[in-house]
Amino acid sequence: MSDYKYIFFDLDGTLTDPAEGITNSVAYALEKFGIEVRDRTTLYKFIGPPLVDSFMEFYGFDKAQAETAVGFYREYFSTKGIFENRVYDGIPEILKKITENGKKAVLATSKPEKFAVEILKHFDLDKYFHFTAGATMDETRSKKQDVIKYALDRCEITDKSSVIMVGDRKFDIEGAHINGIKAVGVLYGYGDKNEMTLCKADLTANTVKDLESILVCLCYNRDNKIYHQ
Repeated sequence: MSDYKYIFFDLDGTLTDPAEGITNSVAYALEKFGIEVRDRTTLYKFIGPPLVDSFMEFYGFDKAQAETAVGFYREYFSTKGIFENRVYDGIPEILKKITENGKKAVLATSKPEKFAVEILKHFDLDKYFHFTAGATMDETRSKKQDVIKYALDRCEITDKSSVIMVGDRKFDIEGAHINGIKAVGVLYGYGDKNEMTLCKADLTANTVKDLESILVCLCYNRDNKIYHQ
């Protein structure tokens, strides 16, 4: 079993529940196009993938319309939606345990890096992260595999067997596999068991507590001492 040194985390649906802020921001953008959304749960599908892709796939926008929609989205998100968010119970404790035991937590999110940094600071999670990798505002780096590669390069990681990715959507798992690293799929976010099966997650965690147990098992010191309890 590998002694994982780096744990890459997705943000939305993995560390925090962003549903309120993201759906409010999407609804705000759609209203600009005369589209009213009465059931905000139908917008949960926007949580995870790049926004341009989502507006094109789910509402039939062409690329120019989708880019305009993202601009409207950010009008709301940058001032209100960004903080309409909450940290999942137990996540700070996992991050604290990781750092106290010499592991390095790295954020790898398709959310613009600027917003990701603000969110981590707002929830006092930034102190646990070795590096924050996110998308660019111009969407030139937005797909998860590109964000993960960026994180690997910036952290100067050459031994990919020392890295494991944690995320709640197929984009996290597939992005990790494309980059040659294993991945844990969490089921308490916005993916489900079927999605994790289809994208071939290496392990799955039903709850935050399950995720902690998995990381304890995977990330042990070479003298075989498990994390301090």
